[in-house]
Amino acid sequence: MQKKSGYLGLILLLSLVLFTGDLFACTNILVSKGASKDGSVIISYAADSHSLYGELYYTPAALHLSGEELEVYEWDTGKYLGKIPQVRQTYSVIGNMNEYQVAIGETTFGGRRELHNPDGKMDYGSLMYIALQRSKTAQEAISVMTTLVEEFGYYSSGESFSISDKNEVWILELIGKGAGVKGCLWVARKIPDGYICAHANQSRIRQFPLKDPKNCLYGKDVITFAREKGWFSGKDEEFSFADTYAPVDFGALRFCEARVWSVFNRAASSLELSPAWVMGNLKAEMMPLWVKPDQKLSVRDVSELMRDHYTGTPMDMTKDIGAGPYKAPYRWRPMTWEVDGQKGFHERAISTQQTGFSFITQSRAALPDPIGGIIWFGVDDTYMTVYVPMYCGIREIPKPYAVGTGRFNAFSWDSAFWVFNFVSNYTYSRYSDMVVDVQRVQRQLEGEFEAMQPLIEQEAMALHEGSPEKARAYLTGYSTKQALETVKRWRNLGENLIYKYLDGNPKNESGQPTHPEYPKTWYKQVIETSGDRYKVPEEKKD
Repeated sequence: MQKKSGYLGLILLLSLVLFTGDLFACTNILVSKGASKDGSVIISYAADSHSLYGELYYTPAALHLSGEELEVYEWDTGKYLGKIPQVRQTYSVIGNMNEYQVAIGETTFGGRRELHNPDGKMDYGSLMYIALQRSKTAQEAISVMTTLVEEFGYYSSGESFSISDKNEVWILELIGKGAGVKGCLWVARKIPDGYICAHANQSRIRQFPLKDPKNCLYGKDVITFAREKGWFSGKDEEFSFADTYAPVDFGALRFCEARVWSVFNRAASSLELSPAWVMGNLKAEMMPLWVKPDQKLSVRDVSELMRDHYTGTPMDMTKDIGAGPYKAPYRWRPMTWEVDGQKGFHERAISTQQTGFSFITQSRAALPDPIGGIIWFGVDDTYMTVYVPMYCGIREIPKPYAVGTGRFNAFSWDSAFWVFNFVSNYTYSRYSDMVVDVQRVQRQLEGEFEAMQPLIEQEAMALHEGSPEKARAYLTGYSTKQALETVKRWRNLGENLIYKYLDGNPKNESGQPTHPEYPKTWYKQVIETSGDRYKVPEEKKD
């Protein structure tokens, strides 16, 4: 692999961000059936964009006429890309999970710019949602996605996909072949049972087994194409997808792979994985593609991993001057900057302010599909969202989360996205104090959902035995009720925060304003940066 300087890596990464669009900033966690506490297959996804409106999509199942066509629009921009033949039957999809408990997430890694095909009809977003409408298993989804690209061309840059069903979970990495060339270069690996994986905007599949179709699938020309381009000349078994099609640099490590390291470090601390590689040392030992967690993970555990700010690590975002007096683990864009000829950057944690929506999917083989599949859905910042249970069998989306309730360029109290943004953006101003109030309500709501889940599913099972449609109606009512109550309580929380912290004066239990000092560390920074300006002169004694 070619070594690049740190600052050159920053510049290259910034150019890739501009090239691939706002969604070059997502994080996925993949949990195999044997790595979860209850035998669920779990994936998580944060759709991070400064211009993405957080809402929950719904596509009902349908039968289509022979010869019918489907118009394809780029997910990021709405640009029309063309038409493809529609299939006879499509399945219902709630967000990023379909009625058969298949779920798909993604992160953009960009990769070699020369492999972008501006003439392709299939962008990464369309691939996800079309595959969900046409697949009953994860492997079927992989086949649908790669077949569509072979026939109609791939429009986007390099992409990693998390694809799960109720029995297994796969990571698929895919990139185009360049202008005017249909098809794509791809490889997919099944996460071993009992292990977890993660990806965050950097290709992660390196060497892969060439003769293990139960656990590894790949395009027939994924290696020969690289040979023809002069990018690889070794033995087939030595071929690395990531190193060939998305060579790593400093930015890819510090902004992207660091998030994966943080997941592995927290879930499998016993491995004592060194952070040297992700902190930019290209000579250090690389991270594995997957790890076995020290403890099996629940949905709650995965939600906590998605709320990561590098706390307690060398990249802890609360330890430098950028955190301000109230230790905020957030940094406004741009991520890279220059002052007096000195280049610098901000850390990029999993939990970030620009998240449009995020989810955690739970697929369970022991339950009927409408009950076994749940997309735990939240909008805005993962650290201050609430993951509300949306069963994959529901027939409609609760209004605050539904498409059409609000829009990105106009605030609305009817919109869950705007209510959650109202609370989080106010909380950033006095973070260390306010986040305590926010998490108190967050924990109450999510704790209630967790406690109610067995009872709700027991009732749904009883209804399903007599009438699956009654079970769907019951779950639709339950998800709707919880969504409405969540948004109502979150709005009340925001209103209470305005009152409690009015003008920077936190009120005590009696409602009386208090005037707590800034942290001593902040006062020291004031003195260090302003000299004698704010020093009270000593009184002279007679």
